[in-house]
Amino acid sequence: MIDVDVVVIGAGQAGLSAAYFLRRFGLSQVVLDAEDSPGGAWRHRSPTLTMDRVHGIFDLPGMSRPAVDPGKAAAEAVPDYFASYESQMGLDVVRPHKVGKVEPGFTVDDTWRARGIVNASGTWTRPHWPFYPGRFDGRQLHYASYAGPAEFAGLNVVVVGGGHSAMHVLSEVGAVARSTLWVTRREPDFRPEGFDGRDVVALVDQRVRSGLPPQSVVSVTGLTYTPVVTEALERGVLTRRPMFTHLVSDGVSWGEEVFRADVIVWATGFRADLRHLAPLKLREPGGGIRMDGTRVVVNPLVHLVGYGPSASTVGANRAGREAARDLARRLAPHSSLRAG
Repeated sequence: MIDVDVVVIGAGQAGLSAAYFLRRFGLSQVVLDAEDSPGGAWRHRSPTLTMDRVHGIFDLPGMSRPAVDPGKAAAEAVPDYFASYESQMGLDVVRPHKVGKVEPGFTVDDTWRARGIVNASGTWTRPHWPFYPGRFDGRQLHYASYAGPAEFAGLNVVVVGGGHSAMHVLSEVGAVARSTLWVTRREPDFRPEGFDGRDVVALVDQRVRSGLPPQSVVSVTGLTYTPVVTEALERGVLTRRPMFTHLVSDGVSWGEEVFRADVIVWATGFRADLRHLAPLKLREPGGGIRMDGTRVVVNPLVHLVGYGPSASTVGANRAGREAARDLARRLAPHSSLRAG
């Protein structure tokens, strides 16, 4: 058994940020990452999502992102940056290692034993597919599998979802498809004035402090006029329809009305991948995990970063620092970070 102060699960933005600050605060740590190389979920993004089309990337703590060709795929540029960061910061990342279980006493896969846990396992491995009755005989895919517009040329495409992932698909597929249909559960909220990142974090934080499952960040930020949104508007593909009531063999239906479709793209978001934490029994009766900042209320030596208010780069760095600082106060009570 390998003993460390903290096991960090996941080497995306939030996990690397936490590891950086844990080291600064004098705690030993190991980072376990399921991927076979640096980059986290960015490694799997569509090659058509270039750096000039990305909706917000923030520098990791202690190292600025280098200048990069705006036309370079984010799936290459961001992993390159993460790889340089891990190397220059000397972070101990074990990969590929997908954590199977964290047991009481903080034993991780019968190999590591820790005094605290920072979970940064992200959401990409748990795409959300909402259920609608009926059966569609065409192709269905989630945004997690979207690889670009070429395969949709000449087809009738339904895009489901009200966030920036749906905007990315529509901005590209709208140029090659025979027709597109955009459907959302709620009326889209376009905000030309943008948003304040601190306000976003605070609003999502209200839910997790109550033990409720977190909402998506975009449900708070709305849709700002990013390059993909502007492009989709210019293509005339942002005429939104309310959600269909059921699937039919050759499309989607609202009762008597049917839209004939060849493909449905579900840009319906992701859910936090926390199955490996089940032995710790962190969930409330309502299904959520009650949080105080990044700290789990029922087990304050467990911190979730990249969860709820820090589920995007808007709050990931701040969450990593908060988690590391709190664990340093609890695990090193005689240090200058002693809890007051």
